[in-house]
Amino acid sequence: MVLTGKVNPELVDEINAHGPLAAGTTGEDAGLFIGKRRPPIEVDGETVDLGLVGDVVGVRVDPVLALLEAGLIPVVSSIAPDVDRPGDSLNINADAAAGALASALGAEKLVILTDVAGLYANWPDRDSLVSSLTASELETMLPSLESGMIPKMRACLDAVRGGVNKAAIIDGREPHSVLLEIFTESGIGTEVTR
Repeated sequence: MVLTGKVNPELVDEINAHGPLAAGTTGEDAGLFIGKRRPPIEVDGETVDLGLVGDVVGVRVDPVLALLEAGLIPVVSSIAPDVDRPGDSLNINADAAAGALASALGAEKLVILTDVAGLYANWPDRDSLVSSLTASELETMLPSLESGMIPKMRACLDAVRGGVNKAAIIDGREPHSVLLEIFTESGIGTEVTR
């Protein structure tokens, strides 16, 4: 309810302050996402049920393409109907949802905004920022990453492995960060390539 009823409309309002440019939608609308509930996991020897948390197992791009064709910016809430339990809505990690959507759309590039400069090879050593790496190099590093960075880098890896040419994580707090990433040769943050 927070994603769909509060966050999504607020983002749409921020964009639409500049004109009628954005439309909000959810992963449930018109069957955009298909989700599957995550199984229980082991934590300190105990089985823990994560509740209504899932992963994207299918994407139907037509709803997003229709918004784009209408000249609108789609703002998508990362929830999905549960393929195994009709009527249940699953919370999907937003980075994973964006990566799945980018792959399904055949996007040229996925850009994920975060609150750090990018991926560090040796966190917290700020001199170890990795500006570019291949999917294979990332796959090798993934198990050693800090827990908060894993979903973002996993989304980049999955997107590139799913056909997206490049994926990047950048610091969204930096002024014009998206423009710098997309329109400059060096970009900012960390870029993952095939």
